[in-house]
Amino acid sequence: MKTTSFIRALLLPARVMAVATDAATARTGVLDGRRFEGVVLERGKTSGDADTLVFSQGRFLSTACDRYGYSDGAYTTSASGDALAFEAETESPKYGKLLWKGFVRGNKLDGTLTMLRDGQVAGEKWVVAGETP
Repeated sequence: MKTTSFIRALLLPARVMAVATDAATARTGVLDGRRFEGVVLERGKTSGDADTLVFSQGRFLSTACDRYGYSDGAYTTSASGDALAFEAETESPKYGKLLWKGFVRGNKLDGTLTMLRDGQVAGEKWVVAGETP
């Protein structure tokens, strides 16, 4: 038993370091200059709103959300296997917040946006897009 406790004690700093390293790999600006054109879909639908997702100067913008008053928002990225994971939050004074999460693999983007109103989940949509020059 003492050997097992000793080994666990030795491994604890390594675990803490691994968690700290994962947090440290979240970076901003990695996708800057990239644009993805695609569609935003509701669950069960096969068509939706055309959208262009823009990454610029550490900020993320969905052009489909412009008409609803959503601003751009800071984004972060982290490595996730063969993909680059991203997260962003945009906000509209009238409609609330959108929490964006997704992956960029090569020139393809797949993600979700969660709509929050008054702190409550009001819906979720999916976005699929390809990179444009």
